[in-house]
Amino acid sequence: MESKEALVAFEGTKIRRTWNDEQWFFSVVDVVRVLTDSADPKDYWYRLKKREAESSGIELSTFCRQLKLLSSDGKKYETDCANTESMFRIIQSIPSKKAEPFKRWLAKVGYERMQKIKNPELAQDNKCAVQASPHR
Repeated sequence: MESKEALVAFEGTKIRRTWNDEQWFFSVVDVVRVLTDSADPKDYWYRLKKREAESSGIELSTFCRQLKLLSSDGKKYETDCANTESMFRIIQSIPSKKAEPFKRWLAKVGYERMQKIKNPELAQDNKCAVQASPHR
């Protein structure tokens, strides 16, 4: 069974996620890091929200929830997180060639979760394409 907090890997980069309200929520900053190769993904996320609000009037932060995730210092901090649907919308605002493979990966994570809901025996299958390892 998967931990309610787990790391998943996309192209070798770890993305924090947490289970909340019967769905996975992913760290927006981690996704920004993967898609932009930004030296400062927190700043990129801040500027992305500002740019999107100015250009389209859409507040990307309304697609997020502040959930506590484990940080590299071993402490939990409130972090902007988005579910699969909201993450797709955020990704649309990121000009990146890496976005399409990430969208497919995110869709696969969602699909696999739906399969596990339909058939709980699949949750016991360790041969799942998306490997998760619990935080320690």
